[in-house]
Amino acid sequence: MIQEHLEERLVRLRLRTVLSLLATIVAVAVVLEVIWISRHVLTWILISVFLALALNPAVEWLMRHGVRRRGAAAALAFLLTLGFFVAIGFTFVPTLVAQVNDFVHKLPDYVHDVTHGRGRLGFLETKYHFQERVEKAVREGGATKVLGLSGTALSVTKSIVSAVVAIVTIAFLTLFMLLEGPGWVERFYALLPEEQQPRWRKVGHDIYRTVGGYVTGNLAISVIAGVSTTLVLLVLGVPYAVALGLLVAILDLVPLAGATIAAILVGLVAFLHSITAGIIVVVFFILYQQLENHVLQPVVYGRTVQLSPLIVLISVLIGAELAGVIGALAAIPTAGSLQVVLRDWLEHRGRRRLIAQPPGVVET
Repeated sequence: MIQEHLEERLVRLRLRTVLSLLATIVAVAVVLEVIWISRHVLTWILISVFLALALNPAVEWLMRHGVRRRGAAAALAFLLTLGFFVAIGFTFVPTLVAQVNDFVHKLPDYVHDVTHGRGRLGFLETKYHFQERVEKAVREGGATKVLGLSGTALSVTKSIVSAVVAIVTIAFLTLFMLLEGPGWVERFYALLPEEQQPRWRKVGHDIYRTVGGYVTGNLAISVIAGVSTTLVLLVLGVPYAVALGLLVAILDLVPLAGATIAAILVGLVAFLHSITAGIIVVVFFILYQQLENHVLQPVVYGRTVQLSPLIVLISVLIGAELAGVIGALAAIPTAGSLQVVLRDWLEHRGRRRLIAQPPGVVET
């Protein structure tokens, strides 16, 4: 007969272990709180990293063609890029401002047509009694509640100041990253054991090629989308063509959903102009999406970001959930970088397994 004896075990935790565990929990909580508080600054840093990666090929090209010092090459590339955007601004901003002013002047006519059930938006009054609903909301909550005008002037002022500060900060961060980025990378490699440096240099190069190729390619595709949309709208005589083209270029930066949202907005404006223009614009966006998905993106991303459509979709959804539009933009290069690290880890693991395997033994 086997008798089982239950032994009572006492688990004794040292005070040092308990304090270390509590300190770890507090440190993690503090780090998460700091990240949450500085999320806007971290967003600026992320944007600056992407811009620096996009400009770095130009810096390297200048260094290969006569500009020997990296500081001079980085400054020249930065100033040329800044000059390009300033030229674009002087070229398009007056037209953009004129179109916005024109829209503001025509807005009362649109409102008049809606309230009297006329025009292409007249159905809002005839079917949904838009004017009566607005008047009821004004009586119940006041105009400030309906239009959201409470503190509008202060909010707009804060937004403008924040945008200016963000743009200036991102510009200087990008310049400093172009100047000091390679030095920081070399310092990181120097901390590694000498025999591991070639491996991680290769990983770093592959990540740079993936992220830099994606950023540059995404910017190029967005410019193509904005310019082609502007040209189509100008040919059709649709108003606000430059402003809408700029909107398409910005929204096209967002993977998957950006181009669709742009097509809907521009299509609505085109339909308000004329039924024929609306149909042509919708057909244009359908054809352009096929061109972008099957020609432009494979050519631009084929040699850099080699991800399956499913991984792209999952990455964008997770990135958008975590950090909104910025998360969606960073999702694909982040997934590509993780793929590079995972591929290197699998290759290194397989190589170690072959080395550790005794001679004459074949795995089945």
